[in-house]
Amino acid sequence: MARTPRLLPSLAALAGVAAAGYLSICGWLYVKQRELMYFPQNTRLRAHTTDYTVDRGDIVLRGWRLNAGRDKALIYFGGNAERIENMRETLARWFPDRTVYLLSYRGFGASDGRPEEAALFADALATFDQVSREHPKQPIAVIGRSLGSGVASYVASRRPVERLALVTPFDSLSETAQAHYRWLPTRWLVRDRYESVKHLRNYFGPILIVRASHDDVIPPPNTQRLIYSLQTRTQGLEVVQLNGADHHNIGQYPEYAEALQGFID
Repeated sequence: MARTPRLLPSLAALAGVAAAGYLSICGWLYVKQRELMYFPQNTRLRAHTTDYTVDRGDIVLRGWRLNAGRDKALIYFGGNAERIENMRETLARWFPDRTVYLLSYRGFGASDGRPEEAALFADALATFDQVSREHPKQPIAVIGRSLGSGVASYVASRRPVERLALVTPFDSLSETAQAHYRWLPTRWLVRDRYESVKHLRNYFGPILIVRASHDDVIPPPNTQRLIYSLQTRTQGLEVVQLNGADHHNIGQYPEYAEALQGFID
């Protein structure tokens, strides 16, 4: 019994150290979150390798235009570490009747600037508007993969998107981060939230969701919550699951091309 008073201060000190360590981790995560969310470093390339630009005034977005001269258009928004130039030949072949646009996010590829949600959203709307001017009164379909599904969902909530295809999508990035870091208050720390469920409340056109059965990046419950939210709000919802596929190899499955081609055209 005589040792109990000595033990209590030790436990209190230990708890204080643990709390300080926990708060330090939260602070580090808050400060470094965009470095953990966006991975443009492995996508960088020279501007002369691109052939299409969107001038945003402060920065220039650079990318590619495929199958030029078609009446209909298609815009592709890629993932948070995706080299979208690797999709050029594939998308041109899959959609021969559409002019396809691939623009690197700011800070990615040959585009200027640094990525963050508000800027990416504004860039995406500017891209859609420029494509719309180049294809007056023609339908514009949009494909968004992974992070791009959040960008594409926002565009669909603000612009007349003809058809929307979401590949390995999520309900929101904040909830997805919380699923990965359950012991941290991640949903309150994340600044770039990409609230797809919220944004798609304002879109009522056809939607295709392509999901991977073994997605190791977007937890299945996060995709499922997005699907649940769309079942009562959207007409023309189609869900395709590629069994055996994961987040990274989904494009290697023949069913992936079949689903996108069948839906878009």
